[in-house]
Amino acid sequence: MPRSLTPRDLSPILSGLRTANAAAARAYPGESEERQPVHTVYGGAHLFAADTAPKFGVLALAALDEFARNGAIFGKALGLRTEGGFADTVRARVVDKLRREPVEDFRLDFEDGYGNRPDAEEDGHAESAAQQVAAGLAAGTLPPFIGIRIKPMSKELHARSLRTLDLFVSSLAKAGKRRLPSNFVITIPKVMTPAHVVAVARSCAALERRLKLEPQSLRLELMIETPQSILAPDGTSALRALVSAGGGRVRAAHFGTYDYTALCGITASWQHMRHQVCDFAKHMMQVALAQTGVCLSDGATNIMPVGPHKAGAGRPLTEAQRRENTETIHRAWRVHFDDVTHSLVNGYYQGWDLHPAQLPTRYAALYAFFLAARPAATARLRNFVEKAAQATLVGDVFDDAATGQGLLNFFVRGLSSGAITLDEARETGLTQQELQGRSFLAVLEARKH
Repeated sequence: MPRSLTPRDLSPILSGLRTANAAAARAYPGESEERQPVHTVYGGAHLFAADTAPKFGVLALAALDEFARNGAIFGKALGLRTEGGFADTVRARVVDKLRREPVEDFRLDFEDGYGNRPDAEEDGHAESAAQQVAAGLAAGTLPPFIGIRIKPMSKELHARSLRTLDLFVSSLAKAGKRRLPSNFVITIPKVMTPAHVVAVARSCAALERRLKLEPQSLRLELMIETPQSILAPDGTSALRALVSAGGGRVRAAHFGTYDYTALCGITASWQHMRHQVCDFAKHMMQVALAQTGVCLSDGATNIMPVGPHKAGAGRPLTEAQRRENTETIHRAWRVHFDDVTHSLVNGYYQGWDLHPAQLPTRYAALYAFFLAARPAATARLRNFVEKAAQATLVGDVFDDAATGQGLLNFFVRGLSSGAITLDEARETGLTQQELQGRSFLAVLEARKH
């Protein structure tokens, strides 16, 4: 067939495309293949002990047994459907998770959960907390992810913050014989400028050199809790510059609900996770950081599931007091359940938890989300795989290749969280190896041969 473009015409065009495509691939490497925790538990660094994670599990199970002893009660409290044993299944999987791995991620907090203390006191807690982490590492009692939240890089607190970072990491490296826990991170709060991230990243690089740690072994998380971390002074998105300032260390960006809403002028009675200003900020985070490999996390529900009455020595609770405790905790559970569900629907698969009794509703919301959608997702993915790379229609839902990857991601996340079993995931027609590979295109390519 006749052609007009010569190799000489095409050469600069193709060269420009190669350069542009390579730059795009570097900027957007795709979702991280590393496991992402479903939550981060925040607690004061001074309170952390080597066995904190398993103790959280014991306390969470005790709360579940006391206030929702069966699936019917649990389902009614959270608004779960009970037909077909759905609420019973959710509760059973929550119990299994709380016994097996109650906490996925823990952040020892030297900021809001710790407060401002005399230097000597914070120095001592930085060292003792690091020793507890090292003890937990040796005993195998740490959660799969762990780290510290330092104070902000503000004018008033940056020196104290970097001092705590130095003391903690140095003490941990010494106690652990230069061995850090897997997935150890440092969370930087109230980020307002790339310079804040640069300062911590440079400090981490210096610590790695001084302590003979592996380069880039100290990873960072950014707290997106100021309007300045969403929009830069010139009106452009600030988020990519903040991540770039970490020099490849930034693993995740966490949204801070209450600082952000306060700085936006929202009054206290309306500061909550489902406020529209929060949804705007979180969508900005999604757009700016999509396909960059940076994980996103939502914030925390600050209504704690704690009853107003406590039994004393020789003073058991009355029936009315027990009933009021149950009603209070069920209300708090429902708020937390609905907050987590809202996050999941909007594509935020991680959030914060602040109390052991929030763990049952964290996992209940997660498991209900995946289990309710599993039958339809199974049918769509199975049909799609059977049709190889062709588009397919299941009911009134039309799928393409990008949706195939989204469906695969659904099962990968469901499996890693414990919401979906391997046998249930295999009903899609995929093998365990294909599910673990995480690439829908790789599945299709392998099945062509």
